[in-house]
Amino acid sequence: MIRRPGRFAAFRSPAHSGGRFRSAPDRAWRDRRRKQGARTTGVRRKGLPRVRSVAGQVFLLQLVIMVLFAAAAGGALVVQARDSSTHEARQLSEGVAQSFARAPGTLAAMKSGEPTELLQPRAEDTRRNTGVDYVVAFDPQGFRWSHPDPTLIGKHIYAERAGAAADRPFTKTFEGSLGLAVDTTVPVYDTNGLTVVGFVAVGVTVASVDDVVHDQLPQLLGFAGGALAVAAGGTALVSGRLRRQTRGLDPSEMTRMYEHHDAVLHAVREGVLIIGPDGRLLLANDEARRLLDLPADAEERHVGELGLEAATTALLGAGRQVSDVVHRAGDRLLAVNVRPVDPDDPPAGSVATLRDTTELRALAGRAELARERLGLLYEAGVRIGTTLDVVRTAEELAEVAVPRFADAATVDLLDPLLRGAVSAGPGPEMRRVAVHGVDGARSLYPVGELIRFVPTSPVAVGAERGRAVLDADLTGSDGWMNAQDPERARRLLALGFHSVITVPLQARGVVLGMASFWRSNGVPFDGEDLAAAEELAARAAVAVDNARRFTREHTLAETLQRSLLPSSLPDHSAVEVAHRYLPALEGVGGDWFDVIPLPGARVALVVGDVVGHGLHAAATMGRLRTAVHNFSALDLPPDELLGHLDELVARLDGDENVERDSESVSGATCLYAIYDPASGRCSLSRSGHPEPALVHPDGTVEFLRVPGSPPLGLGGGEPFETAEVTLPEGSRLILYTDGLVDDRERGIDTGLQALRKALARADRTPEETCRDVLDALLPARSNDDIALLVARTRLLDRSQVAEWDVPGDPAAVAAFRAKVTGRLRTWGLEEMAFTTELIVSELVTNAVRYGIEPIRLRVLHDRDSLICEVADGSSTSPHLRRAATTDEGGRGLFLVARFAQRWGTRYLARGKVIWTEQSTRSPAAEPEETSADALLDQWEDLAW
Repeated sequence: MIRRPGRFAAFRSPAHSGGRFRSAPDRAWRDRRRKQGARTTGVRRKGLPRVRSVAGQVFLLQLVIMVLFAAAAGGALVVQARDSSTHEARQLSEGVAQSFARAPGTLAAMKSGEPTELLQPRAEDTRRNTGVDYVVAFDPQGFRWSHPDPTLIGKHIYAERAGAAADRPFTKTFEGSLGLAVDTTVPVYDTNGLTVVGFVAVGVTVASVDDVVHDQLPQLLGFAGGALAVAAGGTALVSGRLRRQTRGLDPSEMTRMYEHHDAVLHAVREGVLIIGPDGRLLLANDEARRLLDLPADAEERHVGELGLEAATTALLGAGRQVSDVVHRAGDRLLAVNVRPVDPDDPPAGSVATLRDTTELRALAGRAELARERLGLLYEAGVRIGTTLDVVRTAEELAEVAVPRFADAATVDLLDPLLRGAVSAGPGPEMRRVAVHGVDGARSLYPVGELIRFVPTSPVAVGAERGRAVLDADLTGSDGWMNAQDPERARRLLALGFHSVITVPLQARGVVLGMASFWRSNGVPFDGEDLAAAEELAARAAVAVDNARRFTREHTLAETLQRSLLPSSLPDHSAVEVAHRYLPALEGVGGDWFDVIPLPGARVALVVGDVVGHGLHAAATMGRLRTAVHNFSALDLPPDELLGHLDELVARLDGDENVERDSESVSGATCLYAIYDPASGRCSLSRSGHPEPALVHPDGTVEFLRVPGSPPLGLGGGEPFETAEVTLPEGSRLILYTDGLVDDRERGIDTGLQALRKALARADRTPEETCRDVLDALLPARSNDDIALLVARTRLLDRSQVAEWDVPGDPAAVAAFRAKVTGRLRTWGLEEMAFTTELIVSELVTNAVRYGIEPIRLRVLHDRDSLICEVADGSSTSPHLRRAATTDEGGRGLFLVARFAQRWGTRYLARGKVIWTEQSTRSPAAEPEETSADALLDQWEDLAW
């Protein structure tokens, strides 16, 4: 049989288990008894009288001690007797079990076919002869071969041997139904000494110890009674003394007071010292010992002997009253309070309290520093970037940093940045754009200087690495300063500058410049200051980059707009003009103005405004200005010109919205006026634009009532209206955009009143008028473009105009040729007589032949131009075409176009005007080898 250690570790039957293996009803009964006992004990505990006096409590304590002593002594007797009996029982159980297991015939009986018949008689004989309680033999599977109770033979043992092995003897003591018992189990091996054949278990009950205890108990009780009597007497003496010393206080009150005072004294975070009248330390709590580093035997020693600093000893031992004095003790800052123990008797001693404020002050200092830096960053967010000007933004950064963060601050930017461009990369050269700080800051490089930094300087290193550089000790690391500028370095160190932080102004990964913060007072910069400087520079860098981008776009837009605006206005005989154009500070807009010469010595005055700012507005303005020039070349009246312009804007909006999602042109306004110096008449039409102002020669100001229309592109196809006014000679016509009179700080009505007041002055030139208007109305910060055009009217002298009504008879043409020749002779233009007669004959003859009366001929001499105009009531217009060889007519307009500098057709409300213009400076040459008679023979063949 193979050994299986621990498989069968128990062997006792329920009958001999000593109560260890109890049934469920038995356990329930014992649980109920335990609960009842607990309830009974609780009732008795509640019924015990409460002893309040100290003597009674001491006596009760001594009584309990005596009882416990007697119980302990009795228990010791019982344990001693029981241990002796148990030892004897173990020896008997082990001896019988070993003897039975090794007895001749035991092994053979266990290996026989009927082990029970052989082992049962031998086991019972052994039990009766040795005095043991049982001898049980069983097989390795746990089935009994012998037992005092024959009914249990052959049944299995259910008990387990806790902690025992199956291959060696095991002895166990347990409490059975007959009392304390000892059980020994011995294995029986086969002859090979390896295989377990069976087991032998022997149990012995320990003898009673009552007799031993009964003999010694009277002596024990007598000794306990005597001791109790002595304790009672001592208790009475102690009770009387305690009552006198405690003045009759209840013990519970004394206990509560002591526990409370002790807990408070040692739990508070304040040091407490009680000093006697002689200067000796009577008491010190744990916190006081820690704060002052007192020795272990500090109590009952004089304060001067505790090894404290002289100032601390004087403060504690002076005996004077002190309130919240901050005192330094070693590396701690203590808030000290000293009060007398008895206010009525100051020499009785004093109580000192100590509170450690070191961490509190450090924490308060850090909190204050954090608050200041948050305030600095908030102020930076509010003050930096208020304008879209690069230089001003850099100045704002320097102003915010001084003096809250540094004693001096400088800002250096890459030179292309000032023009709105982006540098290819950070270089060693930067231009100083801002310096702010203490008086010593003037020793730094001045504003405007282009500085080339040495490679070892913090500026060059920070720009190359893209990180902030801290130099906390300039006196110890002035090598780069000497390399940069030795004389300037010497002055800076002499002025006390001791540390510097240089931070790159970096936006979208591009270094725009460097900001340097200098300190000459206070502590040097540290790592926390470095983080604050980086945050400050990061906010400023965004503002600088925004300003740079705005500068670039503003410069491009302004350049584009100025290239699209007229660089100079023509010197015209009809008007004397002056103009002003002021772009908005926040971005270039789309305002424009123009003076366009028209046939017949007339002039067109134009002012327009495109809503919005930036490149798109400037480009749109250029397109509209070009369109106005093109439509003016057709010599259209103002209302028709604005109608064509409105259609063009609507078409452009439609095309742009289809092609791409871009800004529309709608919202543009325009005022178009045509002035005729021959008659003094002015025709005006406007589309969403402010009404023009007219200043009479006497200084009277009026705003012309020009019918209004929606802005261009929003008219919906409705016709425009024209206003006709007669302007006195010397009057001033003022055309302007809404940026002049409409502002955020004032309404348009207020602006118009201010404009009226500024214009109400007589005898002012256009230049003076422009100056007066801008001085009175120009805001400090213009949010919109301002375009101003002032035109002082002139009239042609009556001697410069010749006008005749032409009858509808072709025979009258010769007379009008003669009249024109005579007027040319008066003007001193005899050399132009031939070509002028040819042009007049052609135009008048065609008007008589093909036109409708009334027919009118007008000849004007305007400076260096001679203008011929023939008007009739017909709306048909001649067209220049090439005549075939066989054609009898159609060649007259070729002659007009050959000898006139310009010619064209102008339509009136009723009829038309055919005009030609000749230059008096270079008169047209007569055709070679052509006689006058030959040309005159062709007049009647001209086709209309």
